[in-house]
Amino acid sequence: MPVAIITGASKGLGRALGAALAGRGWDLVLDARTASVLEEAARDLAGRGARVEAVAGDVTDAGHRADLVAAARKLGGLDLLVNNASALGAEPLVRLEELTPEGLRQALETNVVAALGLIREALPLLRASGAGAVVDVSSDAAVEAYETWGGYGASKAALDHLSAVLAVEEPGIRVWAVDPGDMRTDLYEAAVPDDDASGRPLPATVVPGFLRLLDERPASGRYSAASLADGSSSLPDGSSSLPDGSSSLPDGSSSPDGSSSLDVR
Repeated sequence: MPVAIITGASKGLGRALGAALAGRGWDLVLDARTASVLEEAARDLAGRGARVEAVAGDVTDAGHRADLVAAARKLGGLDLLVNNASALGAEPLVRLEELTPEGLRQALETNVVAALGLIREALPLLRASGAGAVVDVSSDAAVEAYETWGGYGASKAALDHLSAVLAVEEPGIRVWAVDPGDMRTDLYEAAVPDDDASGRPLPATVVPGFLRLLDERPASGRYSAASLADGSSSLPDGSSSLPDGSSSLPDGSSSPDGSSSLDVR
């Protein structure tokens, strides 16, 4: 059975993706900071037929990251790493004049430094898989200037670039940065508590986009989950990389930012 590590897996997008993978026969290593909530999620996913290792902890801790990879090794290897755990840097979000260096540092540590640390720990298993893949969960705040989203957006922009460079350095592994779009999650409610999130889609609605990446294994690049889930756009097959390492578009032209042809903003 294929094995995936999913961080931030006790609720929201991480749990929804875990449920979908469990239903497809994947075995799972789940991460979250709150042990009781994580254990409840693990029981639910195990009930869907998956072997599940629940490892509670903080992804910014190197020892915890090593434990996650050790758990994957125990299950037989690693085929997919999903860096989904995220920190806002301030709750609720604030303008840059109010964002403390400590808050920005927290966002960078969780969203970028920890993601890189886990990738480094997992690379030997991903290489050995023969079909290894990394999904780095991004945000439209990485490419658009939204008031109060500066610190979080900066961290996700850094994660996007890290993903792009990793794809060049590890051509045998698929590396996808995915913007999931607006979702009704605890993270969003913490970011903008005065906003009515009831009309926003649930995380499960964007999971088909992530599954399409696994099914079709397009070229490494930056994608929008909504566009992927729509299914109307063809995806680059990975055989048309440009000399500079960016992805080519279906019509043969190149995207100025090296992203895929899908609308990611």
